[in-house]
Amino acid sequence: MDIVALISLVMAFAMIIVAYIKEGGSLGALWQYTAAMIVFGGTFGAVGISFPFASIKKVPKAIGKAFGNKKIDRLEIMNTFMALSTIARKDGLLALEHELEAREMDDFIVTGLRLVIDGADEEVVRQILETRIINLEHDNEKVIAIFEGAGGFSPTMGVLGTVMGLVSVLGSLGGDVGELGHKIGVAFIATLYGVGFANLIYLPIGTKLKELNSDDVMAKNMMLEGIQLLRGGSNPAFMKEQLKGYLEDEEEGQSEEGER
Repeated sequence: MDIVALISLVMAFAMIIVAYIKEGGSLGALWQYTAAMIVFGGTFGAVGISFPFASIKKVPKAIGKAFGNKKIDRLEIMNTFMALSTIARKDGLLALEHELEAREMDDFIVTGLRLVIDGADEEVVRQILETRIINLEHDNEKVIAIFEGAGGFSPTMGVLGTVMGLVSVLGSLGGDVGELGHKIGVAFIATLYGVGFANLIYLPIGTKLKELNSDDVMAKNMMLEGIQLLRGGSNPAFMKEQLKGYLEDEEEGQSEEGER
């Protein structure tokens, strides 16, 4: 679990609610089930119309990924390829067959190594693995688009709910002023739901998934480079120098966290 992301989400909602109460608002007034029906029902309906079910059914897994703490360790990838390079130079590429069973490796690496062990042409190996990277990126982008779409539909549904509420209010003009004020307040709750969930849930998750997608693609390109270097018989020292470039942004991030 990504504790920072969870704490940030809870803090954002907590600060908004506490500030609302400090301004004299009532906590109970924030819950209006009819506004929730319009905003959430309308948003989910619009998403269902806009995107195929094959992409929508991946949303729960994407949410788990966004709030998970599973990050691809590129340093570990580099060390793995250095170790495989040592074995390949000592015992030949066929010796890597045993490593496929003995080591726990990413499926992408396993696929690439099997192609290399089977003697596939360099261009064939690259083409197959690059196609897998393109498909991975494309699948991730389709799920990201769902959250970005929800972030666009949600505020619009909030405005729709508010307009519907105001239509009811206008029909009650001439009645009790206090009751009229209450109805106006209820009408604007729909806009609160729409804007709030768009900017605190849907769009932030979409942004987080974009970042994770970038990391995934970077790691897969690193694996592809390592596989091609293995096939070419690179020694561990050269392998390290070639793959170190994929660690620069990761090392910068770790350095910034250490400074904090």
